[in-house]
Amino acid sequence: MNRRGFEFDLVRLPGPMPVWSAAVDARQWRAACERVREEGGRLVALWGADRTGGGTATVCVALANAAGLIVLRLPVAGAAFPDVSDLFPAANRMQRAVRDLLGLAAEGAADSRQWLRHAAWGEGEFPLRRDFSSRRGPYHESSRDPTAGEPAAPLVTAGAAPPLDAYPFVRVEGEAVHEIPVGPVHAGTIEPGHFRFSVVGEGVLRLEERLGYKHKGIEKCFEALSLADGARLAGRVSGDSTVAYAWAYAMAVESAAGVAPPSRAQWLRALLLERERVGQHLWDLGFLGNDAGFAFGLAQFSRLREDLLRTNAAVFGHRYLMDTVVPGGVARELPPEDMRRLREEIAWLAREVKTLKSIYDEHAGLQDRFIGCGRVPPRLADRVGLTGCAGRASGQAWDLRAQFPCVPYNELDLVMATHRNGDVAARVTVRFEETFESLRISRLMLERLPFGDLAAPVPVPPPGAFGVGWVEGWRGEVLVALESGEAGAIARCHPHDPSWQNWPALEYAVIGNIVPDFPLINKSFNLSYSGHDL
Repeated sequence: MNRRGFEFDLVRLPGPMPVWSAAVDARQWRAACERVREEGGRLVALWGADRTGGGTATVCVALANAAGLIVLRLPVAGAAFPDVSDLFPAANRMQRAVRDLLGLAAEGAADSRQWLRHAAWGEGEFPLRRDFSSRRGPYHESSRDPTAGEPAAPLVTAGAAPPLDAYPFVRVEGEAVHEIPVGPVHAGTIEPGHFRFSVVGEGVLRLEERLGYKHKGIEKCFEALSLADGARLAGRVSGDSTVAYAWAYAMAVESAAGVAPPSRAQWLRALLLERERVGQHLWDLGFLGNDAGFAFGLAQFSRLREDLLRTNAAVFGHRYLMDTVVPGGVARELPPEDMRRLREEIAWLAREVKTLKSIYDEHAGLQDRFIGCGRVPPRLADRVGLTGCAGRASGQAWDLRAQFPCVPYNELDLVMATHRNGDVAARVTVRFEETFESLRISRLMLERLPFGDLAAPVPVPPPGAFGVGWVEGWRGEVLVALESGEAGAIARCHPHDPSWQNWPALEYAVIGNIVPDFPLINKSFNLSYSGHDL
């Protein structure tokens, strides 16, 4: 065994985060997952790589422990790989997605239902394989490949309905048990997701989710892009986390290319990430008030967030900070007059949020709705792998900015916000505390921002170079794993959202609550559909 207790050698990947990688066989894959779980480690992501050049497919798993991130790559000669969902329940849906997209099944898994297919592809079609050709179907003239002599074959016969997607939901039976289906189409502009409640009266016995309605082929789109163009797509995986994804992607490219961004760029990336965090926490705090019947909270927090977004547009060129983080560094300078504007805004926001926190804390109606609602106790949170701000509200003291601080977090002494009650009240408190902490360290970043270049040249990595980016976004840890192709192209890119871990936890959080509390519990997690339904 090596010094970390594994039977295989780990190779440290270039970059600011402690990331190791190794190729393993099936026995080593399972044994390593068991060891990480026994030592209190966590599953970060699980995904598959498509077949290239007639070779075998590969299944990858990213595991976090006290030493950092371990990425294991398992060549799959047949069509099966070892199941790890008994060790990490969050792996269940990830393994099912690998089956839907690549045709590789987790052998012995208790749940083998389809997850992302939704009758979009034929039974023998797997859209992440290299031999799969994207087609829009018979209803679009653009489904024809202009470089081919004949139109691409449609997925269904023209005029015929696609096969029904009879998803086998788990049925709860008993006297007075009823089912309430909600979605996937919702009122307003909420993203699509289906929620199947089993209830007695208004009490929830079980909730089962069905996602995948936002699947848009992002992973397949990456294959047609250069490493430079991939940065724009990465920043649009989930629009509320554009900085986190863009930074993780840039980190993966820089790791594969063996280059480090300049110090000034690293500080500016962190400043952008904290502004994204503050903006989203303000948004959530407003809607949490609104879902508890306190419209004043939504009005006030929306006002603050709108001012922050307008400042983003004026200073960085985009309300949501898109295309500001690029491989090699950042794309926008921060002149002295804009630094003064940001410092003034930080001080103003800190005062305003402090006032609103006192109102929330002293509002009896809000606290009655928040306290005890949608509770995920620490032990359950650990078992299901709850992560990010929702995990920290349930006693999971994990934040990459504190555990593995890269520049500039290693100079800022970040205070991690954690609580143990695991209810809506705790998740609200974590958001308030993280907002104050983000404002504090943003002020320090502006005070200590070093001079220097905004970006470094990024050389073209050799074909097959592998890089990983790992960033603590506002919702939780965002991971991007990238393999380079020929002449600066992308061979494979997998972006992973923390919502994969947290959506299943929401099913537990709602049990024992009443149906009208679901919008409040759901908003207290505020998980991404788009980041999940790649």
